[in-house]
Amino acid sequence: MATAVGAASTAVRSDPKAAMFRGFTGLRSSSSSVPLARQLSASALSSGSSSSSSSSHSSASVVRAVSTPIKPETAAEPKRSKVEIIKEKSNYIRYPLNEELLTDAPNINESATQIIKFHGSYQQYNRDERGGRSYSFMLRTKNPFGKVPNQLYLVMDDLADQFGIGTLRLTTRQTFQLHGVLKKDLKTVMSSIIMNKGSTLGACGDLNRNVLAPAAPYAGKDYKFAQETAENIAALLTPQSGFYFDMWVDGEKITSDEPAEVVKARNDNSHGTNFPDSPEPIYGTQFLPRKFKIAITVPTDNSVDIFTNDVGVVVISNKEGEPQGFNLYVGGGMGRTHRLETTFPRLSEPLGYVPKEDILYAIKAIVVTQRENGRRDDRKYSRMKYLVSSWGIEKFRSVVEQYYGKKFEPIRELPEWEFKSYLGWQKQGDGGWFCGLHVDNGRIGGNMKKTLREIIEKYNLNVRITPNQNLILCDIRNAWKRPITKALVQGGFLEPKYVDSLNITAMACPALPLCPLAITEAERGIPDILKRARAVFDKVGLKYNESIVIRVTGCPNGCARPYVAELGLVGDGPNSYQIWLGGTPNQTSIARTFMNKVKVQDLEKVFEPLFYYWKRKRQSKESFGDFTNRMGFEKLQEWVDKWDGVVKAPARYNLKLFADKETYEAMEELAKVQEKSAHQLAIEVVRNFVAAQQNGKAE
Repeated sequence: MATAVGAASTAVRSDPKAAMFRGFTGLRSSSSSVPLARQLSASALSSGSSSSSSSSHSSASVVRAVSTPIKPETAAEPKRSKVEIIKEKSNYIRYPLNEELLTDAPNINESATQIIKFHGSYQQYNRDERGGRSYSFMLRTKNPFGKVPNQLYLVMDDLADQFGIGTLRLTTRQTFQLHGVLKKDLKTVMSSIIMNKGSTLGACGDLNRNVLAPAAPYAGKDYKFAQETAENIAALLTPQSGFYFDMWVDGEKITSDEPAEVVKARNDNSHGTNFPDSPEPIYGTQFLPRKFKIAITVPTDNSVDIFTNDVGVVVISNKEGEPQGFNLYVGGGMGRTHRLETTFPRLSEPLGYVPKEDILYAIKAIVVTQRENGRRDDRKYSRMKYLVSSWGIEKFRSVVEQYYGKKFEPIRELPEWEFKSYLGWQKQGDGGWFCGLHVDNGRIGGNMKKTLREIIEKYNLNVRITPNQNLILCDIRNAWKRPITKALVQGGFLEPKYVDSLNITAMACPALPLCPLAITEAERGIPDILKRARAVFDKVGLKYNESIVIRVTGCPNGCARPYVAELGLVGDGPNSYQIWLGGTPNQTSIARTFMNKVKVQDLEKVFEPLFYYWKRKRQSKESFGDFTNRMGFEKLQEWVDKWDGVVKAPARYNLKLFADKETYEAMEELAKVQEKSAHQLAIEVVRNFVAAQQNGKAE
């Protein structure tokens, strides 16, 4: 195994007999198919230690690039997962993908499937089709803080039509996903992205993923600093060995100049963080035990779900608004496994404060702590949240400080968090405007896609992707507002005030038919689920402007972050969901499992009693999530079990909407066909009429 030299004694168990091996380069031996590292294991260097050197060795261990220290020769080799061995044999994430791409088969083998993730792609097949698998690939871009240059957006739009399924998917981590790319077209698509200021490198795989930050193009110093830091952290943790460019652009390394502070921080090895003389100074041959997620934001702005990440970074400014440093939070993560209580979602907790000039070194120290100590034997437990949970924050902080070389300062106090959507027209603060567009489930297609293309191309606009799967058009001149507004309305984009508030905060992962992990529907199912939830709201007397945060995922991995929603639906079987309750509107508390195996057709049996009693028993301005936590799951379950339906009040005609009985009865008949109430349908008719009138004014 490759070894990082000179690290602190607190990082791993001390072992005076431990042998130190030469670093594995990732190359396959020319004389044998056995990995070079395995061949070298028989020729461990003799420690040559005297009694005194043994004594000193017990207090100063060498940190290794796997979670389990190398044992003496007589001990069995530490258990490692299959993926760890694939990475070891891959020649820094090249083999066997480089060979598999040359075959005529429509798919790649299991090992190459693991390796291509590091390049930003997953192999998939359409699970709706029967009688054989039609393989394709999903590509995911990497866009720190959701930044998409004009040129890249137009290229992605073209690629979706020419090589994909005709749609673009905005993700919950501020990136594009392009579905349906055939193996024979991979190099063309990848190289097109690379040559047009884009990248997919590290969008998937066991390394740092896309770095989140607020997408809003505000001119304020704090927002700009957060976004700049997101780019610097992304650059710091980008792989350096060139495998990506070798594979897709024949070795031509196409990168922009990196800030000097990024290069300096990456190369610094004063605290034993790096692999000397390795093409991957931070990652080594084995990279990280699992995916690694980082988000950055400013106080109050929780558009990024800051506490769901492995590392959360919050800009701290002085009274004059000048950024001074950062609060750091560690140990968050969403993924879990059904009916395995030792896996769990977790929110991050405070690590400490660092001055702004130290942020890259602190981040690197955290990453290396996970690299050296995260589990590599069982991938279910390989995320950093399990390391923080098992060690406790005090031990974790102590080890990180050894790699950081300093003590963390106390965390700075922060104001309350709130969710920010950035929808609608808003001033940037530099004389320009931005326009936040709601995109249901992040799926851009059809007339909306055509409209966006025309606007972005005509006005040469840059765009940003939000963590809530929406899109922001940036740097709009005042004179362009009216024609852009008219074009958006004609393209089917609603003004935020006409979008159901349930939809504004809702999220879903793609799930079926292409995700191989999906157990049930998410993206395709959530539109109906939201309509049904709104119908229940209306049925129990909740107002149209009232809302809760609903998130849906097709499996327990939690890509849409359902475990911080007020109402999370997590696929646990065909047409079946696990129901999670207790998150908050600002995503600062973890939800808990309320019910299992609820069939999709039975959701109203749960929704109705919960929403009914929330309406009648909540405290002033109490959110649904806070209400469910205050009442307790035992009481909530009792209400669900004993539910007989909403007690209907004596019939009354809503004279505000219906002038006569005949109109009401006609509307009621139409509403029944659509499984709605007369009042709900009337509200929709009025809303659509107002939108049409506004469209007329825009013309």
